[in-house]
Amino acid sequence: MISYLLNNVIGVFRSRVAADMASPKAAEVKDLIGSDKVVIFSKTYCPYCKLAKEVFDKLKEKYTTIELDERDDGDEIQSILGEITGARTVPRVFVKGNCLGGGSDVKALYEKGELQKVVA
Repeated sequence: MISYLLNNVIGVFRSRVAADMASPKAAEVKDLIGSDKVVIFSKTYCPYCKLAKEVFDKLKEKYTTIELDERDDGDEIQSILGEITGARTVPRVFVKGNCLGGGSDVKALYEKGELQKVVA
């Protein structure tokens, strides 16, 4: 949990430089978002990322995960996601190309029975 918080604090400082939304990397991120019905931008050690994945596992809903901490361009992707969604934190969960938010957001939608309608 401490490493998760530290990485997000560091990420806030890195995000002060706006991402180039006209770059090939931004186009790649947009393509990734549209590559599957459910796409989760995640970090392997993040408890909120695990929470989001568990929700989709409970729904037996297939998802694509992009583990940013396992990629050399993970920080750049995270900055682009910050521009797209208004938040740089992970997870960033997309369903049918629309950002639902993070792990707590997904769990709340699931508990209200709304996530099931969104993925249907």
